[in-house]
Amino acid sequence: MKTFAIYIAAAVAEIAGCFAFWAWLRLGKSVLWSIPGAASLIVFAWLLTRMESDFAGRGYAAYGGVYIAASLFWLWLAEGQRPDRWDLSGALLCLVGASVVLFGPRVHSAG
Repeated sequence: MKTFAIYIAAAVAEIAGCFAFWAWLRLGKSVLWSIPGAASLIVFAWLLTRMESDFAGRGYAAYGGVYIAASLFWLWLAEGQRPDRWDLSGALLCLVGASVVLFGPRVHSAG
């Protein structure tokens, strides 16, 4: 449960940080949007180091599924575009895949 909470917080930080740069560079907002954007991306990177995974690559791969689902929620909440059935089906598939990557049984080899 702690891992999932960290992933959600990391996704919010990453999406908000990236959106700040999007707003500056694509929506014509002030360059000052880059300041909270950079801070948010630093928080995102820090949060990913707090996840419970023996290997960074596996943790990052699992995070990818959460990021996709959170991005579609952002699409709906912040941008006013409701995800369609294909968006939701894809996000569900990604979350199932992320769960398999993160929680699947592992055979630990010596060496």
